[in-house]
Amino acid sequence: MSRLLESIKVFDRKFYDIEYHNARMNKTRRDLFNSHDEIDLAEVIRIPADLSHNLYKCRVVYTDGIINTEFHPYIIKPITALKVVYDDFILYDYKYEDRKEFLKHLDDVGDSEILIVKNGLITDTSYSNIVFSDNEKFITPATPLLKGTKREKLLKKGKIFEEEVRLIDLHKFKYAYLINAMIDLEDDIRIPINKILF
Repeated sequence: MSRLLESIKVFDRKFYDIEYHNARMNKTRRDLFNSHDEIDLAEVIRIPADLSHNLYKCRVVYTDGIINTEFHPYIIKPITALKVVYDDFILYDYKYEDRKEFLKHLDDVGDSEILIVKNGLITDTSYSNIVFSDNEKFITPATPLLKGTKREKLLKKGKIFEEEVRLIDLHKFKYAYLINAMIDLEDDIRIPINKILF
């Protein structure tokens, strides 16, 4: 079975949203490996003594147990356009290390990021959930490929709301925001709706 990942934000030598990573990882371990013990990543992972106070991604590889952890400096890359791709068969219910499902689409879009449509419904980009805004409310598709930790947190806090979103609905919105464990709404990684390319 393929190995799995958690990508955890570390800033100022602190972990962010670790309870959401714990919940997803332990659910995955139960579902795929029948592992019923609970792992607390905050107890298992040690931040290296020489790590600066800058932004890092902590990459945790696991199966039924933790295989390894790595810390990498992280810079949020600017995205200027999204290219719509269609894939009715893509599956990414769990955060697998193997990302070939996404790579086959990324080969065809150059410098753009992809926006995946499955069975007529908007899902995710290759590395993030997506949130649409009309400048009043924030809507995330009810059909993500992967329920990201940031998405779960924002839903729980009532900052974003779920709805089915189709391509024909895009005219209702002004911007698309990318969110993941490393990127929050406040980071303002947003793309004007007219930069979603078909």
